[in-house]
Amino acid sequence: MAAKTPRDDSDPYRYGIYLRPDARTCRAVTVVTDQLRAQYDLRSAGAFPPHATLVGSQPFGHSEPEVVDALSALLAGRPAFDVHNAGVRARGIGYVYEVGLHPDGSVNEDFVRLAADVDRVVAPFRRPMGSPEPNDYDPAQYGPHLSLASHDLYVRPDLHDEVGDFIHELAQPVPDGFRGDTVVLYRTACPDWSGRWWQTMTWEHVRTWKLGVA
Repeated sequence: MAAKTPRDDSDPYRYGIYLRPDARTCRAVTVVTDQLRAQYDLRSAGAFPPHATLVGSQPFGHSEPEVVDALSALLAGRPAFDVHNAGVRARGIGYVYEVGLHPDGSVNEDFVRLAADVDRVVAPFRRPMGSPEPNDYDPAQYGPHLSLASHDLYVRPDLHDEVGDFIHELAQPVPDGFRGDTVVLYRTACPDWSGRWWQTMTWEHVRTWKLGVA
């Protein structure tokens, strides 16, 4: 594991702005992450509420009220959109439900535009930070997903294939899509973001917005 990086003056809070799936999909994510913790003590994906990241790890300092106002203005009356769940996929070191593509394999541009617009309106409120690396919107890298197993597998890469087999063997029922109509802001805290933050991170719900509502 890489050496720990120094803390910075934006500690201890980071903010995440997420698209929340429907309740049945949230339940499926939680079942899988709970089972992975019970069997392998994998914690990072389950450390968060089920979500698809729009922007994450955002250091807003004392600007939380201004961020809420900016997001409220952006999202007021914005239409909801359909999200397709293509099922379990390997992504990077871990595993996810793939939710960024249409059934025909084309990119869900509504999802991409939402992330880009959220990133644009919160950008003025960001503070510099050293760790962890920010999860800003990057059009070249952005791929919406629901994490099932993630950062722990950097520490235990030997478990990658076994964990994948276990997830598939669970055969957890999950809807093949949902309406993308719920955006949520969470405040996260950790005593040390530079280490294995998923073992000590806590989170609080701040605000929910329903798309399509004026």
